[in-house]
Amino acid sequence: MRNNLWSLCFFSLFTLAVFAQETPVSSQYSFTLNEAIEFAIENSYESINARRDVAKALKKKWETTATGLPQIDATVDYQNQLKQPVTLIPGEFSGGDPGTFVPVVFGTKEQLSATAKLSQLLFDGSYLVGLEAAKSFLQFSNDSEEKTLLEVRKAVINSYGAVLVAQESVKILQSNKETLEKNYQEARKTFENGLNEEEDVEQLQITLLQTNNQLNNSIRQQKIALQMFNLTIGVDVDSNTVLSDGLDSLTMKNLDPSVTNKPFVIEDNVDYRLSYLLTEQRRLELKLEKTKALPSLSAFVNYGTQANSDSFTFLDNDQRWFQSSILGVNLKIPIFSSLGRSAKTKQAKIAFEQANTNFIQTQQQIQLQYNTAINDYQFSIETYETTKQNLALAERIENKNQIKYTEGLASSLELRQAQLQLYNVQQEVLQSMLTIINKKAELETILNTPNN
Repeated sequence: MRNNLWSLCFFSLFTLAVFAQETPVSSQYSFTLNEAIEFAIENSYESINARRDVAKALKKKWETTATGLPQIDATVDYQNQLKQPVTLIPGEFSGGDPGTFVPVVFGTKEQLSATAKLSQLLFDGSYLVGLEAAKSFLQFSNDSEEKTLLEVRKAVINSYGAVLVAQESVKILQSNKETLEKNYQEARKTFENGLNEEEDVEQLQITLLQTNNQLNNSIRQQKIALQMFNLTIGVDVDSNTVLSDGLDSLTMKNLDPSVTNKPFVIEDNVDYRLSYLLTEQRRLELKLEKTKALPSLSAFVNYGTQANSDSFTFLDNDQRWFQSSILGVNLKIPIFSSLGRSAKTKQAKIAFEQANTNFIQTQQQIQLQYNTAINDYQFSIETYETTKQNLALAERIENKNQIKYTEGLASSLELRQAQLQLYNVQQEVLQSMLTIINKKAELETILNTPNN
């Protein structure tokens, strides 16, 4: 009995140990904002795929380059004529009567041949244009990666700030709830003692219920904001992530009006460069259509060997092999295409002109985006300063009404209005802080600040 008990205990401990090893432990992270940006640039899903696009572009460039380099192909051909063709020859060739025919089978039943061919492109205008296009495409992929990283950086800043705001909102609502619960309990005792009306208690109860509801929602929003941040930086959404920077310090870092005085060099903007490369691509397409009217020249040399037999004796040492080799040059001269090439060239020219027009429009749009971003950032700073002043006023008004209500000089309705005003201003301050962070990130993205 004692042995069975020890066996049962050992089995239970072993099972718990195995289960503990198999149970996944949620990952834990801690980031300042700069650390989060660096981590996301390396590990976010968008960054990983952007690097893959650049790697594909490099391979595409080499693929284009390789078409103008020596090409070697080899061919092995085995034939077994299961039923050899019969040829009729005049009978007098073999001593027969004139007018008769004798069936004859020419050649052997089986053949094996092997040929190697070396070819080299000597001149082709489309190949030269292709090399230019491959280089342009690689630059486009690099700039696209840069744009992706800028967008990742902006998304990390936005999501980081959103988490901090959600956390601060929960703290403020918890503090407000504690104050309201205290007011409610005091009002209830006063009512029970017959010193105030029931409506005073009910007014406070309404505010308390609304605040409690907002608090529960903010707690859920805080969890969602953190999951969104995890998704943005490229970790499991349920990871336990701690943000080291505080909302106040992060806001102060982004309060930098001098950034609006930084000269705007439109050529540094990644959207400008991408639009220019699209225009360049259309120019190369036009150039390609023009080169199709030029001749192309290539050369080749091959070497082959062939064996024939009525049975498979090709691996025998005494099998006879016959060699052959050819050296050749191929010149292709386009002469007349029924104006087909001309039509394609004109289409490419129109597309190039459209790209130039779009490029001009893009420049104007980028300039407008910059002007808008400057205005939005300046307005966010002004709004933050205003909401801070409003908060001080709202706190003073609410405090005065608390004192008046305690002394019986103010009604619960007046206190409730002062409290709601304070709570609204508190949320406005938090949102203004987040707006500063986001608008600064938007402006830096347009200025390409991280890469300058």
